[in-house]
Amino acid sequence: MSGYMIFSGTSNPELSQEIAKYLEMPLSQANITRFSDGEINVQIAESVRGKDVFIIQPTSAPANANLMELLIMTDALKRSSAKSITAVVPYYGYARQDRKAAPRVPITAKLVANLMETSGITRMVTVDLHASQIQGFFDIPVDNLYGAILFMDYIKAKNFKNPIIASPDIGGVSRARYFANKLGLDMVIVDKRREKANEAEVMNIIGNVEGKDVILIDDMVDTAGTMVKAASALKNLGATSVMACCTHPVLSGPAFDRIENGALDELVVSNTIPMLKESSKIKVLSTASMLGEVIRRVHNNESVNSLFESNT
Repeated sequence: MSGYMIFSGTSNPELSQEIAKYLEMPLSQANITRFSDGEINVQIAESVRGKDVFIIQPTSAPANANLMELLIMTDALKRSSAKSITAVVPYYGYARQDRKAAPRVPITAKLVANLMETSGITRMVTVDLHASQIQGFFDIPVDNLYGAILFMDYIKAKNFKNPIIASPDIGGVSRARYFANKLGLDMVIVDKRREKANEAEVMNIIGNVEGKDVILIDDMVDTAGTMVKAASALKNLGATSVMACCTHPVLSGPAFDRIENGALDELVVSNTIPMLKESSKIKVLSTASMLGEVIRRVHNNESVNSLFESNT
């Protein structure tokens, strides 16, 4: 018998099945039900005593329900004498609330970290945190995996004639520069002014994009307002094509309509969040092999970082 077990929450069961298939082991059984008033009830259906346990549960929409489900599963496993509990949270909800950006507002990303630790999680694995410093909100080990490993080969396979990397805002420059350095490409920056949450107005482009195949790099796409307006601005300045690579497809509100009808030629995302709709402009890449390999390495006390050093 393996020394570790994998459980899946209800947030993204398709991804959990893919990870289990990669690891050539079955998902362990947990009965997750809801009372008539919506309260979540969890019963672990097999012994976990002395086992390293991994729970796969992104805290995407509905964020509150998925987060509570993760916490309740963790409590059930802790009270069942699991040796360790690693939360595999491909998408970390509330990550955008990572600082006091205005008076009298919460730092919810820190609150979520406290809740996870209090519930009994002993390690957290996630992909492309909105801000890397969120790792410091935890007093347990956090593996923040690089989504870049998913997109590199796909970008190379496109064989663009004149590619260039772009950051959709000033805050994403370090992420875009990482891509540009790994691919040996130049970089431009989209300078925008955000009037209020989920609305963005593109102001200008820092750099030359005339005749270029532009590849926008970001950690997530929510309402797609920034991406679509950036694509329009880039094409107005002579860009041949605009593709965006975003790890987390939040895609709320008018996102799908904006992508379908906007200037963006292609959006490449991962399956950290399950897609509720399909679009001819959206390509989904799987994180299963990356997350499965990280689970295997964590259990075997092997280096996680070397996985990315050898592939990027």
